[in-house]
Amino acid sequence: MTINLTNSPSILTNQKFTFLTEEQWQTEKANFSHNFDGLFSAKKDETFILLQDGIVHFLIGLGADPKNFEIQEAAEKFSYDFRKKIKAESTFISIENFNNPQIESLVKGLYLGTYEYPFKEVHSFFNDNFSLQLTSFSNEDLKQLEIKTQAICEGQFACMEWLNKPQNFKRVPHISGFLNEISTKYNFKQTVFDRKKSEEVGLGAFLSVNQGSSQEAAFTILEYHSENQNAKTVGLVGKCVLFDTGGISIKGSENLHYMKSDMGGATAVIGTLIAAAEMKLPVNIIAILPITDNAVSNTAYIPSDVVTAYNGKTIEVLNTDAEGRMTLADGLSYLSKNYKTEVLIDLATLTGSSVRTFGDTCGAYFSNSDELKKALEKSADKTNQRLWNLPLWDIWEKDFKSDVADFKNISSKPVGGCIIAGKFLEQFTEEHPKWAHLDIAGVAFGSVRYMKGYGATGYGVQLLMDYLETFSEEN
Repeated sequence: MTINLTNSPSILTNQKFTFLTEEQWQTEKANFSHNFDGLFSAKKDETFILLQDGIVHFLIGLGADPKNFEIQEAAEKFSYDFRKKIKAESTFISIENFNNPQIESLVKGLYLGTYEYPFKEVHSFFNDNFSLQLTSFSNEDLKQLEIKTQAICEGQFACMEWLNKPQNFKRVPHISGFLNEISTKYNFKQTVFDRKKSEEVGLGAFLSVNQGSSQEAAFTILEYHSENQNAKTVGLVGKCVLFDTGGISIKGSENLHYMKSDMGGATAVIGTLIAAAEMKLPVNIIAILPITDNAVSNTAYIPSDVVTAYNGKTIEVLNTDAEGRMTLADGLSYLSKNYKTEVLIDLATLTGSSVRTFGDTCGAYFSNSDELKKALEKSADKTNQRLWNLPLWDIWEKDFKSDVADFKNISSKPVGGCIIAGKFLEQFTEEHPKWAHLDIAGVAFGSVRYMKGYGATGYGVQLLMDYLETFSEEN
């Protein structure tokens, strides 16, 4: 993928993009001889194409006083909706009325809007003849904007591509092969525990889910080490259930095909690793992806089973469809016990409870650190990949205490499902002082412009990247 930006005003262009707020349009429209009454007023998502002196001029409305993420969204929509009309040639983009963060949002949005599934670089923006002319930018600033835009696109597109793939195209050998490729490309240290090794290590909760599968287990650890010797370390754990049938507690058939999306936490982590490596972020990342599917078979784990997790705690299985927390339990405790991290974050498409509570408006999140809460919420609001905090009160713990083990994997009460899941996972963080759990079941996969049905949103990559950038700057 090549992002081609230039600040050379000497190149003559026959194509121009002008993004305008309603307020800006009141001033700018006097520069046109055309009468725009009833045709264009710069309202949000409004676009007008004008042929003027041989130049194809796209006027794109941003509405009234847009936030940066709204500018990005408008640019994404324009880029996608007009992908057949935008020509592959040098293009002037008017940025006189915008500050640098707004320009970054515009450029990022234009390139993110090129995504279609399966992704191929067929959009005009990826043609060698295309470039975006941004005047008044230094060469150094342009280069940094190119790097950041490419990093976010590479990461988010990988996240979306893997979440969108059909189940039979993302079995364990497929995803493991891809992780091998990016580990080679970005010099990640990669460690993989198959079923036999996982048993030796003691990953009992993870293996309980995998035991019903015809596919090999792949408890995968990826390490990105910054060139900065003083870099702090962040731990990430992503739920990576390639397909979730529900196991013996089998799901209903309606929309079951969408359970290919149950690796949304893992794809967000993978996309973040790629973007961080592309940007050479001065932060270390230890990522754990417990890769398996949740299958129905004569060897599948069964309700009433008791299994021993990596940290020695025992779990009574009441519902095999609560498999994500089983795999995450071992991922969290293994990372906590074997690596020193300043921050620990897990992401998972975990509960229907979070979807029923928030729909597709935000992810539910839980944390034991006020400092981490504030930082995540700031990044969530900035990127519009929103989060809403829910409590981790100890009173919830009694609801998943077991008579025959330390814990049950669900509560017997039909309330507070995503809170119970968060409180359950807390038991496997080994009292890490800065931990957050993000339940992204309602936001990782949903209505998207590039598919008639549901597809991957890319949720999590920009949120985590913004958080990691701030974290690296502060440390």
